[in-house]
Amino acid sequence: MNKSINILHKIVSAAKYSNQVRDKLIGTAARTMSTSQNKIFNQGEDCKPSWTSAGADYNEKDTHLEIMGKPVMERWETPYMHLLATIASSKGGKVLEIGFGMAIAASKIQSREISEHWIIECNAGVFDRLQTWGKDQPHTVVPLKGMWEEVVPILPSGHFDGILYDAYPGILYDTYPLSEEDWHTHQFAFIKNHAKRLLKPGGVLTYCNLTSWGELMKNKYTDIEQMFQETQVPHLVEAGFMKNKITTQVIDNKPPQDCKYYSTAKMIGPTIINE
Repeated sequence: MNKSINILHKIVSAAKYSNQVRDKLIGTAARTMSTSQNKIFNQGEDCKPSWTSAGADYNEKDTHLEIMGKPVMERWETPYMHLLATIASSKGGKVLEIGFGMAIAASKIQSREISEHWIIECNAGVFDRLQTWGKDQPHTVVPLKGMWEEVVPILPSGHFDGILYDAYPGILYDTYPLSEEDWHTHQFAFIKNHAKRLLKPGGVLTYCNLTSWGELMKNKYTDIEQMFQETQVPHLVEAGFMKNKITTQVIDNKPPQDCKYYSTAKMIGPTIINE
């Protein structure tokens, strides 16, 4: 990028612009190039066809997980993942987790008073780690291999006390978006079509989409609660959840400077009760 900016500087300097206008043009171009280079997805990019078989690249210190060069999870997320795990397991019973990653949330869920822990993971390398991890846990682990779109429709209705979606009781949903098109919306396909069916009455759903929320906080919002209210709550209400049963908790958890997908010092954990 520096080479491109240097060339631009020479072109603009040769033109008859004032110093103020010239500096503004160069600064705008630099920000645009930086934003383009730092985006997680290129326009139209779709990783889904190769994602399940792509290598799961855990670094030597087990602090970072990348798949196909995409940052999937990093160890600094631990306080936040523990918050989501605590929410998802707050009813005890049977918990469904979508997206295993580095076992950060999963290990916290296993430390709670639950009876069963169902985990969906599509990537082969991550699933191998899940199977090994599951053998040593105190509570029953049910590993399910496949894309959540393939696995979730055959799961029993009204079975779960909690869900955590991170793709990423209650449901914990934490899966990774696999294309530029579904970057900001992939969680809603699951929530609108499946979450209420899978949850018991009174069950709890929590989820995150850090790659999307990080981008929104970088370019559009300064208040994370406003971001959630405007970009998430309308979809949750459309999915059938009552607005007065949707609450959030904000924690301080500043990411490292080299994090590619999140730069805000605040993180938000939703609690959505199924009534």
